[in-house]
Amino acid sequence: MMKTTRFKNRIFFQLLIPIFLIIFPFFAPNTAFAELAETELNGELLQASSEFLRDLDYETWQLVAYKYPDENGKLILRVIGYPGSLRIDHPLSLRIESGRKEWFLDDKTLQNISLANDSRQAAAEFDLEYLISDLSKNRPLRLSLEGVFSELPVPPFLVEEWRSIS
Repeated sequence: MMKTTRFKNRIFFQLLIPIFLIIFPFFAPNTAFAELAETELNGELLQASSEFLRDLDYETWQLVAYKYPDENGKLILRVIGYPGSLRIDHPLSLRIESGRKEWFLDDKTLQNISLANDSRQAAAEFDLEYLISDLSKNRPLRLSLEGVFSELPVPPFLVEEWRSIS
């Protein structure tokens, strides 16, 4: 009796493992990715990429990339912190590093009337067009904003999302 049970268990596992190996790849995600979605910004619905990331101090930040809805249609990056826990003094340049490359993005926050009049001062906007036009690959980036956060890692899938915004 004991011998029969062991034999049945062996056959069961010999069949289960190949079935699992065949079916598992269909249900496992290949990569993580952000999604472009309709987002309300400045009172308008815009196509935007929105993602929450943590800096090296474990503070959470929301990064929203969108095309500004005017005739120029510049690509803007909005960095949002939690109100009450910080205040961002403007203008500040956003420093971005990737390998040996380095970029400084201009602060456009005060040009946005709704952000300029917001008493919480927990958000900043930067001109992302210069960075995206200079990137040829979806590479990891490190953002730093002096006095606000020292390093915020941005994964390549998010850079790809920013590059795909039309």
